[in-house]
Amino acid sequence: MKNETRYQAASLVSATVENHFAEYINLANDQGESNLAPVPRAEIIEKIIDAAFWASLRREEGRSPKISLAYFPPEPSSKSLQFKNRFPLDPDTLTKLSPGVEKPGIYLGIWYDENGLYIWGTTFSIPNLCFVLDVSEPALLVIKHRKGSGFGKFTNVAVLKGDQVKIIDAHNAKSPYCPDLLISLLGFTVHGSWSESMNILIQFAVSMRAHQRGGTLLIVPDQTERWHESIVQPIKYAIDPSYTGLYDLMQLYEKEKNLSIWQGALRNELESLAGLTAVDGATIMSKSYKLLAFGAKIGRPEGSLQVEEIFFHEPVLGGEAVIINAAQSGGTRHLSAAQFVHDQRDAMALVASQDGHFTVYTWLPSEDMVQAYRIDTLLL
Repeated sequence: MKNETRYQAASLVSATVENHFAEYINLANDQGESNLAPVPRAEIIEKIIDAAFWASLRREEGRSPKISLAYFPPEPSSKSLQFKNRFPLDPDTLTKLSPGVEKPGIYLGIWYDENGLYIWGTTFSIPNLCFVLDVSEPALLVIKHRKGSGFGKFTNVAVLKGDQVKIIDAHNAKSPYCPDLLISLLGFTVHGSWSESMNILIQFAVSMRAHQRGGTLLIVPDQTERWHESIVQPIKYAIDPSYTGLYDLMQLYEKEKNLSIWQGALRNELESLAGLTAVDGATIMSKSYKLLAFGAKIGRPEGSLQVEEIFFHEPVLGGEAVIINAAQSGGTRHLSAAQFVHDQRDAMALVASQDGHFTVYTWLPSEDMVQAYRIDTLLL
């Protein structure tokens, strides 16, 4: 590969990222999976990151590039848009092409020949476990892969923001008390029918974070109203009967879930419901995705102890789990969510901050306390 790498973080993460893709792709190959992407070598990963980083700092027609790069060879028989000429992978070319490929779901195809890495065209379709690098904003890069066919199924591998590097630690998923939502985000399959359900909740979390107003979503058990004990009464924006738009979509047959019409309807429903979390107070939804209320105020039931400490994790390498004061995980919104889970131990709380942080609260039986997972690096 020609040219020296100037962005030092690229060389720091390249070997680790190569090992991640090699492990996952080799395992998938052994299991007989098809349409698998090639394993990217460390030196190739380094060069792709370097070019994307410097492109992210430039502007084209007053706007910063937002692009997605996918590493796999062009196929003559595919329906991809393929350039007649091979363009070198460099910041200048990426910046020039960025206005035409910034829409979600469009990828610039990257491959190599004797002259080095080149851009071969654009595509909407990529192989399974394909190395993808998203340029999200200036100096913010996210390395990810599609873990299989389906709606929204991407797994983050590493996040690079300037000189800050966070590599996702997938081993967090091996904990017996790791929330199913986190297991799915880390690229593992959760049990039974929860796999598709957790994927829907992930998309909800992404939409919550995207509106940048902050918000709280409380997931409560079906067929019980015990959660009312932790909500200030009366609930101003209670829903009666419960709204079942998302629930109804989830009841459709599996063959319908693969249709673009179903996916579009689901996306619209998720964005609409996630928008309600921007209203002051908490949005409350059942585990079967029936909307029960929004704008609800969380309160502490009579006789309940105030939550003091929580078990805090961030699923990145070097992010050791620690016990902290509950107030240290965030502001009032976070503290009230921790209190809710402390009192309603079969519930889950998702909290988005205005600054982009995102935290999931569940009950940890082994430590007899609330656990909090900071997962914003997994939602980018």
